[in-house]
Amino acid sequence: MPKNGFRSITVSRTVYERFDRAYQAGKDDLAAKGIRSLSGYLSHMLDEALLASRMAGSPARLRKIHAESGRAVLLDAEAGRVAEVVMRDGEPFCLLCDRGDCAHAGFVHATPSFF
Repeated sequence: MPKNGFRSITVSRTVYERFDRAYQAGKDDLAAKGIRSLSGYLSHMLDEALLASRMAGSPARLRKIHAESGRAVLLDAEAGRVAEVVMRDGEPFCLLCDRGDCAHAGFVHATPSFF
């Protein structure tokens, strides 16, 4: 049972493990941002994705252009740019933002069919 004021969600084992690996790999950097748990990391990523979607005015802010063996190319309609996301240490990493926790990397995280 979740703590008062919280709710639980169910995700597939694959999604859970992917986010857990990303959280563990970036734990030190995330702690500096005040993110100190996997739950906090997931909340942060969900908030960022929702905010990005709202800012774009539609859920189609990010669109896959191409994906192959550990590399995805996305069109970011909001920024008017192309973002390249590659796999680093088994986790998506955005070359445009130079981060693994941006909306582009999160989009690839949330779309298992990319790789």
